[in-house]
Amino acid sequence: MASSETHDLREWLETDGLGGFASGTVSGQRTRRYHALLLVAQNPPSDRVVLVNGFDAWVQTPDGTFPISTQYYRGDVETPCGHQFIESMTTSPWPTWRYQITEQITIIQELFVPDQKQGVAVRWSISGNRKDIHLHVRPFLSCRDFHSMQHANAQFDQTTTRGEHSISWQPYSEMPRIYAQTNANFEESFQWYYSFLYTAERDRGLDDTEDNASHGEFYWDLTDEDAYLLLASGAEFSDGYSQAGTNAKETFEIVANKERIRRENAGRDDAVIRSYVVKRGEGRTIIAGYPWFGDWGRDTFIALRGLCLTSPGWLDTAHQILMNWAETISDGMLPNRFPDRGETPEYNSVDASLWYIIAIHDYLEASARSQRTVTPDDRKRLETAIESILDGYAAGTRYGIRLESDGLIAAGEPRIQLTWMDAKVGDWVVTPRIGKPVEIQALWLNALSIAGSFCDRFTEQLERGKETFVNRFWNDAGGYLFDVVDHNHEPGSVDDAFRPNQIFAVGGLPHTLLDQKKARQVVDAVEQRLLTPIGLRSLCPSHPDYKARYEGGVLERDGAYHQGTVWPWLLGPFAEAWLRVRDSTTSTITEGQEKFLAPLKAHLAEGGIGHISEICDATPPYTPRGCPFQAWSFGEYLRIQHLFQHDGVIDQ
Repeated sequence: MASSETHDLREWLETDGLGGFASGTVSGQRTRRYHALLLVAQNPPSDRVVLVNGFDAWVQTPDGTFPISTQYYRGDVETPCGHQFIESMTTSPWPTWRYQITEQITIIQELFVPDQKQGVAVRWSISGNRKDIHLHVRPFLSCRDFHSMQHANAQFDQTTTRGEHSISWQPYSEMPRIYAQTNANFEESFQWYYSFLYTAERDRGLDDTEDNASHGEFYWDLTDEDAYLLLASGAEFSDGYSQAGTNAKETFEIVANKERIRRENAGRDDAVIRSYVVKRGEGRTIIAGYPWFGDWGRDTFIALRGLCLTSPGWLDTAHQILMNWAETISDGMLPNRFPDRGETPEYNSVDASLWYIIAIHDYLEASARSQRTVTPDDRKRLETAIESILDGYAAGTRYGIRLESDGLIAAGEPRIQLTWMDAKVGDWVVTPRIGKPVEIQALWLNALSIAGSFCDRFTEQLERGKETFVNRFWNDAGGYLFDVVDHNHEPGSVDDAFRPNQIFAVGGLPHTLLDQKKARQVVDAVEQRLLTPIGLRSLCPSHPDYKARYEGGVLERDGAYHQGTVWPWLLGPFAEAWLRVRDSTTSTITEGQEKFLAPLKAHLAEGGIGHISEICDATPPYTPRGCPFQAWSFGEYLRIQHLFQHDGVIDQ
């Protein structure tokens, strides 16, 4: 038995471009219900199911039997303890472990998920003496929705079906059949494994134990050949690879070579971008974060600006995403969320549509810089979408979203969360922000300005709104912007909580709304009260509702989500605002790179390897929390890179 605190619980991720993925920890311990070897989206990128959770693996040698897997069970029982033999682990070009089991024998385990394939390929090889070395692997299956848990039941089909080139299992008729192609022998011996403990779920106050089933055991003699195991959903892994045939070794080598070349040509940042850009229907969308988010409207348009617009190679993808989402506008609103099951989108965001307009603006600007042609028909379609959104808001739409006579947008109803600060437990909306939130006005006025480049009928609204914004939001006594005016729709009332949302009046959007003096005051105040090396706090520490750590059960965590917790994605808008209020000198650029980029680069090796976390604690050591792989966090990291690599050239 050993403590999980001694493990390397950083996480790795392999995605298939369809919404499915494989993930786990460096130590091999599965700490989440989402850690899986084969997890696929039945209706990409939705309807995700865990098919194969993982496996037990052990090696028989003349010197004894050695585990090369790690499992954790209820009661903090750890068996086997394969992590003790890990010599090294790398994620380049894909997750690869070296297990030093004796002085003479090192077992190398590598796995990858091919692009556009619902499958995973695993190989075990030996460095050192191969004589009399035998590998045993017992896969664990659940075949359940990826948010849920499985427990032993009589309905689980224990049958192993043997085909000409593979064996397969289909534990439940409504789930895809799982195919295994291998160069191993397989011995059927069905059994349940009870009470796997997922410590990350326990820490989050959620259901934390699960039962997995195993149909039997694969067995390899490694004396003359490496071990190969190819798992796939719905069809054999080799299906679709015309050159591969049915031999597991040959298929692995062909597909691995193709994947290696693709990844090497892509580069590190492109590889990360590719993990978030996935298929939806005939088009593309962006997964907000792994392991539990889907494609959310707000997240898609914020993330797209960094993921797809800082490199010319992704402009076609950005175009496709923007065109696809144009079809979903309803009464001026775009969906904030597509559910994991079903096709009915949820229209419950006041800012998703406005962020869409910002993304269109940035896409057209990036296309012009790259001399990419946007056809008149496509431009007209995007402009029509912009006008449809603005007209919908001006006329009034869902949840009290409407343009008022002062030129600003009011929004909100009791028990409804509409802004990005959207935590809700039961009927408790933690940060309702009903009235006129500051960043919504910044987005609205930027959207009107963008529309003004091709249509003059929004000019009066823009000028009235800009004048009102400064008069209504500026807190002269504090030298910063109120978070909400006409709070709870009460004229003249304000929410003066010091939050990061005010930064969007200065940075993060194409146009600033404050003069240089006020802009500098806002930036300095935000830096003093909210800035951390990894992002901005969501609430000032002096506020009575401030929470320094994001931990505990659902109630505690959601109560802290936007009440102090640090958000790395906000570092992008802040860095842009910081640069806008300074002279763009060489020393300023160097200072900004050290101040903003260096900590984020260090974070790439911390939570989700190669990625940036959704959130972090608000005090040192700024422990990563939430999703370890977050699209808008990495997108804003790329925007900061782009900003400081181009001498601070930004629109104002």
